[in-house]
Amino acid sequence: MADSTAYQANTNTTEGSVCTNKADCKTPLSQAQAFAYLRVSRPSLLSSIFSSTEEQKRPESRRILNNYGDRARVIAATYARFYLEIEEHGNIKKKGRYYWMALGAFASKTVACTIDAWQSTAGRAMSRPYLPNIIDPDFVRRHLALGNFWLFQDIAPFHWYYSRYPEHFDQCMPSRGCKDLHKQVIDNLERMEQGAEVLPQINYLAATPSVIEGFKLVRQIEKETELTPRAALQLEHLKLIAVHEQKEILQPLMYENSAFKSWVKLQREGKEMIKDTMFDKLLPDIELVFTHNCTTNQKELKSIPPTGTKLEDYDSRMNWILEAANTFHGLMDTQKDFMEAELKAMANWHSSND
Repeated sequence: MADSTAYQANTNTTEGSVCTNKADCKTPLSQAQAFAYLRVSRPSLLSSIFSSTEEQKRPESRRILNNYGDRARVIAATYARFYLEIEEHGNIKKKGRYYWMALGAFASKTVACTIDAWQSTAGRAMSRPYLPNIIDPDFVRRHLALGNFWLFQDIAPFHWYYSRYPEHFDQCMPSRGCKDLHKQVIDNLERMEQGAEVLPQINYLAATPSVIEGFKLVRQIEKETELTPRAALQLEHLKLIAVHEQKEILQPLMYENSAFKSWVKLQREGKEMIKDTMFDKLLPDIELVFTHNCTTNQKELKSIPPTGTKLEDYDSRMNWILEAANTFHGLMDTQKDFMEAELKAMANWHSSND
């Protein structure tokens, strides 16, 4: 990619911020964003029947997957594929550089399981109208799906871009968040899943210091051949990406939403109130399970929030996230074959349709 003259413009919504746009970054950034859209969308029914192959490729002839659980599993599969280096432009010789993606796969699978559990909860609640209305299952499902969807739209293009264009990743990433995409891609983003409302909240998917530093570590992981220092780099990379996704995407989009924050608090208090009663299973447990299944009886294969964790509070939640990261890291050290087999199982979900 040839260099071009950069120009500065205050084009995002963060007061006092300045983005550096490079004209020759627009196409690859748009390609990366299109990848994330195409993965969670399918040709619309009518276009599949009546349109030509070329017309089916156009954004307006596609639809986002409707089933929230299925969509979260497709996202989990894509994360697993990135880690395993079987995604577009992957390099099997560099497996392990995208370490967060492995943890992300288990996390998105857990979101799918939680969404499915809340869907079941809705049915049980409707059949038991005398139960207290502790929480609205449909609201929870929609909001979990919203966060999961936009996190994917944020993080997957970074990885796709780095795999495809590593030589100018550092040059072009500062342009992300400045709407430096082709108009059709911008328009499509704003139409998706409350996009016009969501994008300003998450700074138009801008690259943050955490994610930039995280990808600098990807370069170091690629070069490191000794197992112990490589593992240390992987864990540091994972935690930086975790800070980015929790602080820059999920916190403003989900946990600063007053209604969702209230529901999370009610869920926590409600779970405690009905603990060890016949109604306990009406509210799903909060746990991260390191298998492709939703549940496990093996305590070493899951992470649960420490007592007193307040998920709506960033610092409190991050204490658990970092603890879960350490648990995951330990399993990747002592049970790597098992963990990668689970990731391979999830990777097969990438083409699911609803």
